[in-house]
Amino acid sequence: MPTAQSHTDQQSAVRLLAAICAAATPVDNVELGDDVVGVLQAQSRLQALDFWIRYPDYLANELLDEFEKSGSMDDLELVRRIFEDREPDLRCVPMIRYHFGAFEPLHNPLAILRSRDLVRQHRHGEPGHVRDTWYLLTKAGREAMEKLADAADELAWYRDRAEVAARVAGAAGGAALKDRQYLQTEYKATPLKETIPPIADRVRVRLAELSKGTPK
Repeated sequence: MPTAQSHTDQQSAVRLLAAICAAATPVDNVELGDDVVGVLQAQSRLQALDFWIRYPDYLANELLDEFEKSGSMDDLELVRRIFEDREPDLRCVPMIRYHFGAFEPLHNPLAILRSRDLVRQHRHGEPGHVRDTWYLLTKAGREAMEKLADAADELAWYRDRAEVAARVAGAAGGAALKDRQYLQTEYKATPLKETIPPIADRVRVRLAELSKGTPK
């Protein structure tokens, strides 16, 4: 069976750009910059969104929660497609659990985005006591993501899954999203500094149960 893929800083940069594009709140604020079109507030929110993109099985489980609440067949069909396309096997990029949940240093991929002025960072607080980080999406960043998605299906996948993750997240802040992720026993039980395991097998079982009596 294929193992979870490794990833480069360039791939991470595309994934983070997709997440910021999908989840940024539209803005029109000259104080942030004439060409800033959106803001994603807080590194914890970005890390939580990144986790769902990197773990398609956890995202699929969230979609099943949505299906149970709304009855949306679109959500159920998307989960079926995630497993038919073997995304939990082929698309998983593991993360390490730290004290506040799944985490990975973002310096290198964000440096790639900043160097091209696709994303800017705005820190709140004093040096050494930063309270929060805002990620400012520029017009160039939004256009770059559109061009990447148009260039190849492989890159469009990042855009599409980031949009799903952002929809599942809604307006919740990073702490609330981390709390939701901690509801998964495997995630919560992961020892500190160890890799968070997949939940694909039990999500497949749940999908099969919820699919009974629904159109295929």
